[in-house]
Amino acid sequence: MNRVSVRILPVLIFLLFHVSKSEDEEVKRSLVGFMDKLAAGNVGRDQSWGWNMSSDPCNDKWIGVSCDTLSKSVKKVVLDELNLTGVLDIGFACKASSLSVLSLHSNNVVGSISEEIRNCKHLTHLYVSGNQISGHLPVSLKQLSNLKRFDISNNNFSGEFPDFSQISGLITFFAQNNQLTGEVPNLDFSHLLQLNISNNNFSGPIPDVKGRFSADSFSGNPGLCGELVSKPCPSTPPSKRKSNHSSIKRFFIYSGYAVLCLIVVLFVAFKLVSKMKPKDDKEAVETNTSRRSYKTSTTTSNESKIAENKSEYSISSVESGVALSSLVVLTSPTGQGLRFEDLLRAPAELLGKGKHGSLYKVMLDNGVTTLAVKRIKDWSVDSKEFKRRMKRLDQTRHPSVFPSVAFYCSQQEKLLVYEYQPNGSLFRLLHGAQSGQAFGWESRLNVAAIVGEALAFMHEELGEDGIAHGNLKSTNILFNQNKDPCISEYGLMAFQTQDLSFDFQSSKDALDPAAPTYGSFKADIYSFGVILLELLTGKPVHTNGIDLARWVHSVVTEEWTVEVFDKVLISQGASEERLLNLLQIALKCINPNPYERPNMNQVAVMISTLKDEEDRSSSHP
Repeated sequence: MNRVSVRILPVLIFLLFHVSKSEDEEVKRSLVGFMDKLAAGNVGRDQSWGWNMSSDPCNDKWIGVSCDTLSKSVKKVVLDELNLTGVLDIGFACKASSLSVLSLHSNNVVGSISEEIRNCKHLTHLYVSGNQISGHLPVSLKQLSNLKRFDISNNNFSGEFPDFSQISGLITFFAQNNQLTGEVPNLDFSHLLQLNISNNNFSGPIPDVKGRFSADSFSGNPGLCGELVSKPCPSTPPSKRKSNHSSIKRFFIYSGYAVLCLIVVLFVAFKLVSKMKPKDDKEAVETNTSRRSYKTSTTTSNESKIAENKSEYSISSVESGVALSSLVVLTSPTGQGLRFEDLLRAPAELLGKGKHGSLYKVMLDNGVTTLAVKRIKDWSVDSKEFKRRMKRLDQTRHPSVFPSVAFYCSQQEKLLVYEYQPNGSLFRLLHGAQSGQAFGWESRLNVAAIVGEALAFMHEELGEDGIAHGNLKSTNILFNQNKDPCISEYGLMAFQTQDLSFDFQSSKDALDPAAPTYGSFKADIYSFGVILLELLTGKPVHTNGIDLARWVHSVVTEEWTVEVFDKVLISQGASEERLLNLLQIALKCINPNPYERPNMNQVAVMISTLKDEEDRSSSHP
């Protein structure tokens, strides 16, 4: 028996090794096929290019390929200006499921973009400008929810453009000098920073672009009309207008009747229910609530540890004679069916306590669902304002901002429920046991770009509501399941900041009437600047009584700027020029005068431009 086991063991080891390598081999084979079609034999490729089955795209540094330093997966393929004249097969490239940047700028590539681009789920940058790519654009493009920059200019694309309205994070859209037709692409113009669809065959009215773009963005499309291009759109024929007017009138009349009937039915139902309701109904509710509260606060000795944690966010049963408030479940699918009683009964682990409350890890359904519950204290925002903020935040979604699952609000305390994120925070990645050793320059710049763009989006959307983050710091930048950075706890604090230069109470008379809103958004920008300094220096905000922002200012003033940067970044060969550029952006954000700080849109554009330069430079090893 033992001899048989010994003989089988090498076979099992071989099979296990083969299985573990099969997925990597499949991706590599697809990438080699991608290059074979793209190069089409006219480009001299020596051994230094890589792109063959005998080498590894990450370890052997294939030309134009950049990999994630942690997962060793292909993140970027940048093949600009390499005189490639072959055929684009996007399906091969998208076998690398973690691909975030694909750039083929200024080649002579032919072919088309196939529906298989849907498999590039993490794609954020697509640059194929200056080629000979043709055909219709695939409908599946609209599934690229993470897309930030899209450039298909100077090609031969034709047909109508897919609906891009659901891609909320798109900031660049270049499609000029093609043969596209139909109406102007349906984009989220309120967040777009760069737009050019000139010299195509678009027709119809130009939509409201929120005053962001000029006529130059739409020139060379004779069929377009509207105020922006000083060309009135043809009016609807009188007969059609009359018909439409008549239809609308009938619709409102019938709707009025329906609403009136509904009101009458509801009124009658209310009266009947009121008569049938027992007089001791309120007493029953209060008694039942008291029993439930007693049940959650009295446990056996075997449950004492859990009870100690749960008691931190258990709620008193009655507040001024009013029964216990209910948990408000928001639109996240995770919260569907969640009840307040579920949170009280579930095992809870205290993750940490801070100035503004405590954070718990709560496990439901025998550990199948894990939530994070934030108990807020010492926040002088009344219940009505708190509920308004939470519901407004739920309406404002960004893929890089963690949404709340549910919330609870009473006179005594407030709770926020989130999905638990097991991959830790930016603070831990930078200052934990690894101390940033495996966290390279490209990864840090990527974090800065993603967080900056997300924060700019939230500021833009919530500016009129006066809802800034209020407590932005590296411990509130968490990594999701895909290990992408996301902002957590947005809007929980009305005005808390690391900003040592700006005391709102002492300077409010010098600001405009919207000073609280102004102060909180400018404080967010300061806090973001401090996060940039953490990324650049590898140092925490406070070390042995030394404040990071003040230390950086002193070093820069003494012209020892290079001493600021994390030695890990220098040893990995990070571009000193781009390190200095990001430092300049950080210094603008922490300017002692809040009036002179840029807004987050400006900051996001500066960092995105810097990241584009880094992406392009990575194509030249």
